[in-house]
Amino acid sequence: MIAMTCRTLAAALALAAALPAAGAEGYPTRPIRMIIPASPGSGSDFFGRTVAQGLSDIYRQQVVADNRTGAGGLIGAELIAGASPDGYTIGVAATSLVVWPLMQAKPRYNPLKDFAPIALMASIPSVVVVAPGVPAKTVKDLVALAKAKPGELNFASIGIGTAAHLSGEIFNHAAGIKAVHVPFKTIADSYTEVFASRVHYVVYVTPAAMPMLREGKARALAVTGAARSPMLPDVPTVAEAGLPGAQADSMFGLAAPAGTPKAIVQQLNTDIVAVLRRPETKKRFETQTAEPAVDTTPETYARQLRAEYERYRKLFADIGMKPQ
Repeated sequence: MIAMTCRTLAAALALAAALPAAGAEGYPTRPIRMIIPASPGSGSDFFGRTVAQGLSDIYRQQVVADNRTGAGGLIGAELIAGASPDGYTIGVAATSLVVWPLMQAKPRYNPLKDFAPIALMASIPSVVVVAPGVPAKTVKDLVALAKAKPGELNFASIGIGTAAHLSGEIFNHAAGIKAVHVPFKTIADSYTEVFASRVHYVVYVTPAAMPMLREGKARALAVTGAARSPMLPDVPTVAEAGLPGAQADSMFGLAAPAGTPKAIVQQLNTDIVAVLRRPETKKRFETQTAEPAVDTTPETYARQLRAEYERYRKLFADIGMKPQ
């Protein structure tokens, strides 16, 4: 009996070793939903849709990009966290996903525990852009104007906690200025107000800033990256403009609900990296001054999210931003 039990156990172990990892066998067998917690035209939308199309090609299953806007990305983030952890719901994890709980007295989710990080797609700088009616020609001019009129200038974003809001706060903190934050529901609405000079400046990620600049209706003063942008070679970095403390990149990655099988997370990571390594993906990302993050792993991305969380926790303490 004991010998038979041992033989049965050995056979079972051998069979298990020969099978695919639990949770990934045959995956995916139906469409995957990719929640994008931002409006069309945003950085999250651009990178998310690019990767969604690439995954659709690989899987022969549709990866459906689903824009869920509202509350600066909070609504979309909650949908990702609360989805069934079966690999059929993933979502774009931008800065807002990490930061929202820091702004809530009673957080609706834990950014470090309620998600399974999959892969970083790209990290990109932002661009400090002023409205046509603002006389500032340089960052120094804008800072001088804001200090001469404390609290009279405003800057826009597409919601509290979004990359545009936080990059703006980083810029203001580094410059030592006070300005009014004006959140908009969609990026198109903010464009209209910038063009009319009712919004004085924005600090938008490159994909979101470029349409304004291409139309020539707004001016770029600086980029927040460590180096000049290939698409804006004549625009200095914030460090070159005298504000090294305003340097910041925004991360755009993909995450699943916590509890998603590791085998599925690993498969998604492998296939996302394959999409990021495609020449056409690189070319497409370059139109937004971004480089695909081809060497990302779930573990590396998790550490990056934790570092991002700690960075903004400190920033909020420094500028006195209290949870609501």
